[in-house]
Amino acid sequence: MFVRFFRWTAAAIILTLSLPGPGLAGAPSVLDVKVSRNGDGTYGFSTTVFHKDTGWKHYADKWDILGPDGEVIATRVLYHPHVDEQPFTRSLARVAIPVGLREVTVRAHCKVDGDGTRTFRVKLPPRR
Repeated sequence: MFVRFFRWTAAAIILTLSLPGPGLAGAPSVLDVKVSRNGDGTYGFSTTVFHKDTGWKHYADKWDILGPDGEVIATRVLYHPHVDEQPFTRSLARVAIPVGLREVTVRAHCKVDGDGTRTFRVKLPPRR
């Protein structure tokens, strides 16, 4: 009897800890970035983010394109949670990248946890 109770209790604890809840969504991760160069010299970015969004109070709310010094070049604001769409991909067009940069880093951000630690470095298509 005690063994059965212990097994059920242990299973319930493990299940509870594995479910996302307020404060447990963790930092967002950038899984993939595709970049293209436009004819006017700007760039388009298509970024895939994963975050255990739990609702309006806790979700990935933006991603940033960073230069080599960590300076934010551009930001894609995410205006709503993606609870049932994980991972999700969003784009940002017409990003002006300073001349001379050959690669950038993309970092996601969460309303609660702040900047994500899993970033993505991407090489830029060459200028013509």
